[in-house]
Amino acid sequence: MYEKEKGLVDAFRRGQLSRRGLIKSLGALGVSAGTAGVLVNMVSTQAMAADFDWMKHKGKSVKLLLNKHPYADAMIANLENFKKLTGIDVTYDIFPEDVYFDKVTAALSSRSSEYDAFMTGAYMTWTYGPAGWITDLNEWINDSDKTSPTYDWDDMLPGVRASCAWNGKPGGALGSDDAKQWCIPWGYEQNNLAYNASMFDKIGAQAPTNMGEMVEVAAKAQKDLDGVYGIGVRGSRSWATIHPGFLSGYANFEEKDLNIADDGKLSAAMNTDGSKAFHADWVKMIQDSGASDWSSHTWYQVGTDLGAGKSAMIYDADILGYFMNGGDNAMAGELAFAPFAANPDAESPTPNIWIWSLAMSNFSKDKDAAWYFMQWASGPEHGLFGAAEMDFVNPVRKSVWESDVFVDRLNSGYPGYVEMHDLSAPGASIKFTAQPLFFDLTTEWASSLQKMVANEVPVDEGLDQLAESVNRQLKDAGLG
Repeated sequence: MYEKEKGLVDAFRRGQLSRRGLIKSLGALGVSAGTAGVLVNMVSTQAMAADFDWMKHKGKSVKLLLNKHPYADAMIANLENFKKLTGIDVTYDIFPEDVYFDKVTAALSSRSSEYDAFMTGAYMTWTYGPAGWITDLNEWINDSDKTSPTYDWDDMLPGVRASCAWNGKPGGALGSDDAKQWCIPWGYEQNNLAYNASMFDKIGAQAPTNMGEMVEVAAKAQKDLDGVYGIGVRGSRSWATIHPGFLSGYANFEEKDLNIADDGKLSAAMNTDGSKAFHADWVKMIQDSGASDWSSHTWYQVGTDLGAGKSAMIYDADILGYFMNGGDNAMAGELAFAPFAANPDAESPTPNIWIWSLAMSNFSKDKDAAWYFMQWASGPEHGLFGAAEMDFVNPVRKSVWESDVFVDRLNSGYPGYVEMHDLSAPGASIKFTAQPLFFDLTTEWASSLQKMVANEVPVDEGLDQLAESVNRQLKDAGLG
């Protein structure tokens, strides 16, 4: 490659030149847009190889277990560069999410050595870690012989990185000094508002900024927009109903799922006066302005209804709105984004987050080779590739969010997205208490919420019953 072309690609990799600017500048030198992408990956690979022995495990192979997801798609699209960089062969099995976690559990519980690394949510590691199924990655991160100096662990967003580390003690603070790094954050989701800007214009509404306003705007949309319901939130009997918008708003009022006593014992915190007030508002909002079949709504239904123009807004994962604003969705190009702090007295949003992460099986036959893949896939170079070239949102690295390439791309088609993210990122973390009954207790919480919305039980009584059940289960498990 000539020096002018290389200099332009280096500027792009540093985030100093937009993709549009790179293609235009390379075009003036006779380089096509397609070739530009090849050049970017080639220069990135050369730069990485200059300061670390990436070929140390040449000839080895690793096998991955992947969930079908845009993050996996971005990695697969860039995988040849990893193979060229390391000489390591990579194979993988990929499954849709409705069966994926069962596949992971089956592989780990049987102590299978088939897979070396896999995708996981951070919550799942609260089961996998104490069971001895996954590896504490601090050993690899802190070993300069195994980790490239350009990996830059401190480049990870602090709240996201800490949320992937736990000391294994029920109630132990995430990211504590004695925490084990059970997984590496790969891509994450904040929970904020995505709304149909044209619908809001039609009814003269502004993006709500707190819980009271959200209830009002949802009701106005429900009343004034024919055939459209006001707000989409999840409602199925699953832990996944509690963790997105619901818990993000709940935590913004400084409400908790569990109390932690001085002796480490856990107890339910869902039946405080503040919790009951929040639940009452949430339940009324769904009853007045939610989907008629709310109790069956998962991530998929919440998103597709927004994309199809069936709902006016959603309070859910920001990347869900991102995907609905593109592709062949009927409302592509009509959506906008806004940060959301449910508590009018809060200084800023404090979203609960979901983190797609990479974990290493404790039964891997070659952990060092697996770590080479994991650090490449979660490294800054691949992060920028995925964000600039693919749908790798949200990246977990500060350097990618500071890249003009990525920011310009979002600003051009996703109004308000960058501002929403940047305002929310300092307070974004996992708000749940880490403990092994997480999935059981949150699923029961979702079930209680369904009963409240269906008027099968009053909110106050339902939460008292839930707290009683949670306390009983905690005591039975030796945690309460």
